[in-house]
Amino acid sequence: MPKIKTNRAAAKRFRVTGSGRIKRSKANKSHILTKKNTKRLRNLRKSDLVDRSNMAGVRRLLPNL
Repeated sequence: MPKIKTNRAAAKRFRVTGSGRIKRSKANKSHILTKKNTKRLRNLRKSDLVDRSNMAGVRRLLPNL
């Protein structure tokens, strides 16, 4: 039985915290930034946690974490 491969695209996007939750960065920060206000852009810089409903799918992509 071969080892399960980690999805490399997912591995670059997610990090596991010390408590075992999965950290992610927010979307909508790459282009069309002029119409987004400063407060919104500042909040997009912060990291966030993966929602409980998506946790199983992310864990399936990252079996070794």
